[in-house]
Amino acid sequence: MVNAKHLATFVLGAAAGVALNKYLQTEEGEKALADLKIKAGQFKDEAEQAIDKAPEYFEKLKTEVGAALKDSFPDVEAFLQELFGKAKVATETPAAEEPKA
Repeated sequence: MVNAKHLATFVLGAAAGVALNKYLQTEEGEKALADLKIKAGQFKDEAEQAIDKAPEYFEKLKTEVGAALKDSFPDVEAFLQELFGKAKVATETPAAEEPKA
């Protein structure tokens, strides 16, 4: 159902589009559009550089966090190996047992 609110929204959107089109056809509008294109290109380049650096960043982060944990909690590595080692043994034990006939 189309009511007055929807119709007004459509008309305002169309008017804004016409006004933007007229502005972009002026010399000032063309300059603004060119500046926008330049900024978009710069943003794209920065995003591509960030994507290229991401694996190195996360590897560095993993190393630094690991070192910080070892410094703060020196026994955490042995605890985690014991914890996960026991969990691994616990999950493997039922599969290793054969059912009795």
